[in-house]
Amino acid sequence: MSAHPPSAAALDLDALLAAWPAGPGALLQVLRAVQARLHHVPDTVVDALARRWGLGHAAIRSVVGFYHFLSSTPRGRYTVYLSDSPTDRMAGSEALLARLCARLGVQPEQTRADGLVSVHRTSCTGLCDQRPAGLVNERPLVRLTPRRIDEIADLIRTATPLDAWPDDFFAVSNPVWRHQQTLSHPISPGAALQRLLASSLEQGRRDLIATLREAGLRGRGGAGFATWQKWLACQQAPGPRAITCNADEGEPGTFKDRLLLMDWAHEVVEGMTLAALTVGATQGFVYLRGEYAFIAPHLQHVLNERRRAGWLGPDIAGSGHGFDIALHLGAGAYVCGEETALIESVEGKRGIPRTRPPFPVDRGYLGLPTVNNNVETFVQVAQIAMHGAAWFRAQGTLQSPGTRLLSVAGDVSRPGLYEVPWGITVADVLAECGADDVQAVLVGGPSGTLIDASQLHRQISFEDLPTGGAFTVFDSRRDLLDIARQYTHFFAHESCGFCTPCRVGCVQLADTADRLVQGHAGPRDVARLQETGRLMQRLSHCGLGQTAAHPLLDVIAHFPDQVQRRLVPDADAFDLAAATVRLPVTLR
Repeated sequence: MSAHPPSAAALDLDALLAAWPAGPGALLQVLRAVQARLHHVPDTVVDALARRWGLGHAAIRSVVGFYHFLSSTPRGRYTVYLSDSPTDRMAGSEALLARLCARLGVQPEQTRADGLVSVHRTSCTGLCDQRPAGLVNERPLVRLTPRRIDEIADLIRTATPLDAWPDDFFAVSNPVWRHQQTLSHPISPGAALQRLLASSLEQGRRDLIATLREAGLRGRGGAGFATWQKWLACQQAPGPRAITCNADEGEPGTFKDRLLLMDWAHEVVEGMTLAALTVGATQGFVYLRGEYAFIAPHLQHVLNERRRAGWLGPDIAGSGHGFDIALHLGAGAYVCGEETALIESVEGKRGIPRTRPPFPVDRGYLGLPTVNNNVETFVQVAQIAMHGAAWFRAQGTLQSPGTRLLSVAGDVSRPGLYEVPWGITVADVLAECGADDVQAVLVGGPSGTLIDASQLHRQISFEDLPTGGAFTVFDSRRDLLDIARQYTHFFAHESCGFCTPCRVGCVQLADTADRLVQGHAGPRDVARLQETGRLMQRLSHCGLGQTAAHPLLDVIAHFPDQVQRRLVPDADAFDLAAATVRLPVTLR
């Protein structure tokens, strides 16, 4: 790596832009490339893009300001992010961050004067089973220790190129502790497509919709909408159509899609192609979260392999139907896991969730009817197409057929991935992962449900405890109110700011949580927090605001002692309104 940052003048913008078609749809990808090359997006590049593509300066800058991994001011030539999720903090990430900053002579969130390095906190990096974890210039850093932090500091201080760093710094593993159904049945590339096309394309379309309906497959992203209904609605909408794969696995504590993207990418793409043939889509996108940029070369290799084999391209397996897939990388925005925000991001814009209806199956990418499914859903679609509905229904429950991949992390002896049948109890999962001292379990991440030890008999299912895949365990050492506070700050940081209930509510929740932990809140503050949470659930524009109060509300409901012992009388509580200096409002 160069000892001096490249200048904006040294950037060959023409060569960079030649890799993408001109227009707003490529904007985020171009800005990512500029950030990687120059370590920020300078005004000169904004001006050039505005001139060449006819985009507004404000529109470009708004995109730069929206995504965490883009910056209008220079970041370090080595840009280090350490995961700030509660489970990473439980493993000592804050002490490691302080140690790294001290060794490098830099303050958190600032760039060293010589431009060599900047160190930042970031939300969950999808490496909770290999914590503490982080990223350096889009490469994963796993299993960090004080010794490894010192080694990283020495490598940065000597400007050692990343390719010369020890391989084990970046060695992401995917420990699978239980295979049930999905992870025991890999599919040969193209096999499910051949089965769909065995008679005719039209017959194959009808058969697959019927099979998915019989199988009862529900989306694995969290909402659990019936896959066959979504596909049929898109199929019946006027074409052309599109397919998007939601690989923006941003829910803290979730990392099961990482395994599928690294080891089951052919099945993911097979499922997307089956969707395209079934609904008549011609273009597709894999939306990969920015934290998983290290997986992008592998995914691109798989796409190229499938093009050469005829499983992607202008004539899929001789069907006469063309379909291809582009890889689109995010840049650090949790809200882009919401399907309409994801589509906005694919279009090169800020990831602001759209008002629904219309739903994506009616008007999605560029206004086209669009099927959006999760990574795991597409894998299971491909397997159902091969093995049939009865095979799939042999696992799970009546309303929750099949299996579920769980990302198990926290206070367990065997963190990693578990494939379990829907309907399994929380207690059974805890027994398998080696959780001996259980105070609480967070099912579904902070937007899910926090349960106490009296509820371990409950089932993981759409009927009881639905989950997008996260399963985080907290033992008796953990301060659950402080953990809820951390999750609340996560939501406040990740709110897109579009709607008032979420934008204002998240800040109020975070302030109250801080005062509760510090012992400056009274019973009236708790009542106000609960009312704010209920209002956000009812009035927020999207799921982020609707679930942001869950961690605090669950702690208040199930662990009241952890709240009560910190309360002071209302008369002694810190009064934020009284302490705030009210300034006159000036209209401009």
